Amino acid sequence: MPHEYPDARRYIDSSRFRSSDPNKTHKAALVIIPPKDLSEPIQEIRKVHDRKVGRWMPHINVIYPFRPRRMFGEAANLVAEVCATVAPFETTFKSFFSFDHGTSHTMWLDPEPNEPMVELHAKLLERFPDCDEVSKFDTGFKPHLSVGQAKTAEDVEKLVQEFSASWESITFTVDSVALIWRSRQTRDVFKIDRRIPLGEPQPAGEPDESQE
Repeated sequence: MPHEYPDARRYIDSSRFRSSDPNKTHKAALVIIPPKDLSEPIQEIRKVHDRKVGRWMPHINVIYPFRPRRMFGEAANLVAEVCATVAPFETTFKSFFSFDHGTSHTMWLDPEPNEPMVELHAKLLERFPDCDEVSKFDTGFKPHLSVGQAKTAEDVEKLVQEFSASWESITFTVDSVALIWRSRQTRDVFKIDRRIPLGEPQPAGEPDESQE
C-alpha cells in the first residue's frame, strides 16, 4: 500500500516560498525538537538520505519562515503567552509517509496524534498571521519530521517500506518549542536561540548561547 500523503502533489516544499517581507525570513523558524537522547535512530536515516542534515537539527516546523533574529525578543514574548495556555503533550513517531513535490519526494515521520500540534500551530498563527506558509496547502498544516528525499515515487516508496519494516516507535513529551536561526555567523547551520516551555506562565527569558 503506498504511503504517499493524500493530496501530496499539492504539498509544495515550503522553502520555495520567497518573501520580500523584512519581518519574516527562511533563516529563522519556530520548531519542536525531539530530545537528543532519542534522536539517534532519526539521525542515522538522515545522515544517509537527507541532504539538509547539515543545516537542520531533527525538527518539526510549527512556524516557518519566522521573524528574523533581531525580532526574537518581541516574538518570544508572544510565543510564551500562547505556550502558557498549552499543556505539554505526548507524541509518537510510529509511521513513515511521503510527500510528492512534483519533481522530488520527501520521506517523513508522522508525530501521532497530530491534533495537539495542529492546535498549537493554530494558536501561534493567530499571533503571527503573516507567517502562514506551512499551512498554505489543500490539506492545511501537516506536522511532520523530514528524514530524507528521493527523485521518484518508486524510490521514496522503497525507502518508506524499508524503514517501516525495522522502525521502533519513539515516544516523547513535547514540553517546549524552540526559536532557531542561521546566518553566516553559524555557517548557515540552524542554532537554538531559546526554548519556551509549554504550560508555564512565565517570561520568555533570554537567549541561551550554550544550546546547540
